[in-house]
Amino acid sequence: QVQLVESGGGLVQAGGSLRLSCAASGRTFSSYAMGWFRQAPGKEREFVAAVSWSGGSTYYADSVQGRFTISSDNAKNTVLLQMNSLKPEDTAVYYCAADHSVRRVVTGPEYWGQGTQVTVSS
Repeated sequence: QVQLVESGGGLVQAGGSLRLSCAASGRTFSSYAMGWFRQAPGKEREFVAAVSWSGGSTYYADSVQGRFTISSDNAKNTVLLQMNSLKPEDTAVYYCAADHSVRRVVTGPEYWGQGTQVTVSS
């Protein structure tokens, strides 16, 4: 089992920045790929970003490419999502996710955090 706990959400004005953090515990963190998803009110949950267990490969949704950066720190069992140039359409509950490969993270991860709210005001 892997337990994931997100933090760092909040309210920010458009154009601002936030950094989300996901702390993992349980099985060996370094063997898992990690990612972030988000779900806005009335919409389906969507993929945002993923990082391989080594941290060497990253993947982004087109909507956040160039604005968001995902990174992992295996020594701290933490994955971060730095969000810059935020837009009102980025408003959503953001979820941390984990699985054995990036492909699984992107297509349907096994482990999920409880979510953290991000609200971007115009």
